[in-house]
Amino acid sequence: MCTFVLSKKIMDQNPNRYTITAALPYTNGPVHIGHLAGVYVPADIYARYQRLQNKDVAFICGSDEHGVAITLKAKKDGISPQEVVDKYHAIIKKSFADFGISFDNYSRTSAEIHHKTASEFFKKLYEDDKFIEEVTEQLFDEEANQFLADRFVVGTCPKCGFEESYGDQCENCGTSHNATDLINPRSVISGNKPVLKETKHWFLPLNEYEDFLKQWILVDHKKDWKTNVYGQCKSWIDDGLRPRAVTRDLDWGIPVPAKDAEGKVLYVWFDAPIGYISSTKEWAEREGKNWEDYWKDENTKLLHFIGKDNIVFHCIIFPAMLKAEGSYILPNNVPANEFLNLEGNKISTSKNWAVWLHEYLEDFPNQQDVLRYTLTANAPETKDNDFTWADFQARNNNELVAIFGNFINRVMVLTDKYYEGIVPEPSTFSEVDEQTLSELKAYPAVIGSSLERYRFREAQGELMNVARLGNKYLADEEPWKTIKTNEERTKTVMYVALQIASALAVLSEPFLPFTSEKLKNMLASAPLSDRTQNGAEGWKDVSSISELLKPGHQINKAELLFSKIEDEQIQQQLDKLQASKKMNAEANKKVTPQKDTIQYDDFAKLDMRVGTIIEAEKMPKADKLLVLKIDTGIDVRTIVSGIAQSFKPEEIIGKKVTVLVNLAPRALRGVESQGMILMTENAEGKVVFVNPGEEGVDNGASIN
Repeated sequence: MCTFVLSKKIMDQNPNRYTITAALPYTNGPVHIGHLAGVYVPADIYARYQRLQNKDVAFICGSDEHGVAITLKAKKDGISPQEVVDKYHAIIKKSFADFGISFDNYSRTSAEIHHKTASEFFKKLYEDDKFIEEVTEQLFDEEANQFLADRFVVGTCPKCGFEESYGDQCENCGTSHNATDLINPRSVISGNKPVLKETKHWFLPLNEYEDFLKQWILVDHKKDWKTNVYGQCKSWIDDGLRPRAVTRDLDWGIPVPAKDAEGKVLYVWFDAPIGYISSTKEWAEREGKNWEDYWKDENTKLLHFIGKDNIVFHCIIFPAMLKAEGSYILPNNVPANEFLNLEGNKISTSKNWAVWLHEYLEDFPNQQDVLRYTLTANAPETKDNDFTWADFQARNNNELVAIFGNFINRVMVLTDKYYEGIVPEPSTFSEVDEQTLSELKAYPAVIGSSLERYRFREAQGELMNVARLGNKYLADEEPWKTIKTNEERTKTVMYVALQIASALAVLSEPFLPFTSEKLKNMLASAPLSDRTQNGAEGWKDVSSISELLKPGHQINKAELLFSKIEDEQIQQQLDKLQASKKMNAEANKKVTPQKDTIQYDDFAKLDMRVGTIIEAEKMPKADKLLVLKIDTGIDVRTIVSGIAQSFKPEEIIGKKVTVLVNLAPRALRGVESQGMILMTENAEGKVVFVNPGEEGVDNGASIN
């Protein structure tokens, strides 16, 4: 036992084989910058870094094509689900390739190999009696004549009260639940209130894996998993695990390979993670490899790169599936990130509030690395972060251009000017030269240490410190001056500067692959005998090889690595976002249908008065409620209003409002609300007060 623990510990520190997965994107829309920052850029950085160390890497992904969101999109657009997934799979796959995400295989869950793999996985668990069969009551839309899978039903979240929660998860508070848990559920298809109807399904009894998960997550990985991942898992486990359905009633998906399963498909949460396995199989068959080495060998390190909304599926449910099957390794780590916002607002596919990758590539051709750099510098590693176009411009102009690009340009231009592009032979090294080269050789370990701990912002910051080292060295040694007084000293300075430039070409590859390739071409880097198998410079060469560029080596002409981004380009992107917001508001403008006809006597019962808000404060422990004191002209009364997220208390004191004064009092969180103020939404969806008339109207005036 002791021998196993020791050997496994050594393997964890320095494994030779990596299976790296990135969350399968839904094919109901293109990829946006939130996806990139949360999952695909950090995963790609890590995969490229391991390849540079000559590790055996399988970087795996593919399109998730069986989600309910796809069938909803198909219904909305009046096309088939297959047409939806074919369209967006092509867009997503091309975008990833053009952006430089270096997947070893990008597959799709509609592929035959995936259907076969997922079916076989289900059958193995089915035949081993790992499932339980239950007849339960599920929500059913009588008008549409179908059961309502998770995203086909919305309602009020039972935990936070959000009124637009999905049937499987509340996007407001993040809680996962069943559709039957929703308060006041309604069908997305017809808008009707669904009924409960019996149906049979197969469930994975997660409760039976609770002890295993407690040990594996809460003990074994307490110190090495990110706190956000560990915390969400602990919360789920502490709440008690319950059986979870692995099948559902739907006509889009992988048919359930079991008796009496007509009209049922595998639930997408069960089907999708198996996509990692089927994609690996597809790659291994093409490359002549054994796929089981990457999923069943204890010497392989399995990593899942995901966003925080996928933590439970990858840390609890998928591991329980693998444990139930019995022959698979478990993930070593699941470095999930938080969410990225855009210009202060949550990124939303449905509202078109996003920076779409394929559109970025059109608007900023050959500037993939600028976006990669900005997203990494502002990565939501420990908390939600915000992307702004102003920051994007500043990162490019003040860092990539002014620091990295400036150093490389000076080195290349001076080498061409002084030595016709030939690396000079150095003379005696000064103490500064020795110290600079010593610092340079330490950077691979420093950057690598950050990457191994999934601190990508920190790692990229250290990369930029290499460029800063080069700039400082040139500024201090001033070769443009010494060339006139001490040519031998100038040769040494330029030799050292070229070593720094060559190191940057290697160390930047995981973060800025297009820049790295361009810089290698400029330096005409020649493969050394002990460089990696694909001919590229290895990570450790920077610290272990005495010189990356030998004297007498001919480099090529200088090119600008980065170009300045002008204000006009940024304004175009801001204008595009505002136009998108306006179009979305118009497209989603909803006019409430007329209610049932009432008689004049019914209306006459309403007593509406003009009032003035004289006091306002937030309700303790309630995000949405304000407690108002309103002078109605007939009295001063307390009214509780759910407008705290639209107005600050100090903003509305003195505001004239319309008050329904004869509404029966109602207790809200222990405070008696004695009426209601009238509110509505403007064209942009902003809550506004119903204007009670001219400002000169006295409090207490009736509204007739």
